[in-house]
Amino acid sequence: MSAKNPINLTGVPETMLWTLYNRAGEARRPDGILRDPECVRVYESIDYDYARSFGKPDASHPMRSRVFDDALRPWLQAHPGGTVVELGAGLETQFHRCDDDRVQWLCVDVPEAIAVRERFLPPSERCRYVPKSALDLGWLDEVDPAHGVFVSAQGLFMYFEEEDVRRLFVAIIERCPGVELMFDTIPPWFSRKTLEGFQKTKNYRAPPMPWGIRRDDIEPLLRRWSPRVASTSAVNYGLFARGLSGALLRLCSRTPGLRNLPPAIVHVKTTGATAHA
Repeated sequence: MSAKNPINLTGVPETMLWTLYNRAGEARRPDGILRDPECVRVYESIDYDYARSFGKPDASHPMRSRVFDDALRPWLQAHPGGTVVELGAGLETQFHRCDDDRVQWLCVDVPEAIAVRERFLPPSERCRYVPKSALDLGWLDEVDPAHGVFVSAQGLFMYFEEEDVRRLFVAIIERCPGVELMFDTIPPWFSRKTLEGFQKTKNYRAPPMPWGIRRDDIEPLLRRWSPRVASTSAVNYGLFARGLSGALLRLCSRTPGLRNLPPAIVHVKTTGATAHA
């Protein structure tokens, strides 16, 4: 058995281990909703006490990844050789799950996170890494829009202030006409909880998440930000959830008012031509 590799992460970059842990837990289940052997390999290669920090694994992050995968695959079929930009890539293995042998993939994350990613998931000719914060718009210079662009951000925007999200959102749309974007949001009540100090376990406190938004407020806000927003769809996490929690999440998603309580996943399509408000 090969030796495991210790890593030392804090703050937002450490959350890449939280999502890795949950995805690996799901991928190892016989009835798992996410087939992700690369995730399991990386998880088993790292010397880290996941359970001590994060408790029992849950299906939240693999559900999110499954929804992102299900949206991306049809886009890849319609845009052969297109570019996918993964903001806040961390140790996400979506490239390995969805690679169609033609896609051009760009992983963007802070230098500390990219250094860890390179150790376990080396870059390749079609999967390149950019060690920059998503808020450093210089990463846009690395994007080739010739065959279409899909920008994803799993577990990222909630760590920014709303004005930073707006600036990033608008810059992406302006620089990449016709881009599709996908990201997840948290509700305001959970944002407040993290700002007060959310202890996931007695050994781990989640980083503050300043940006929270109600699901019903997402589309009006995005349309105010840019007239190029063509359509917006939002779903709650309960699509693949099991048991009572899954039933409750699905009930929330169908009930006005209640659907604003859980986190949401947002898929935005934009126009390619210049629009005027």
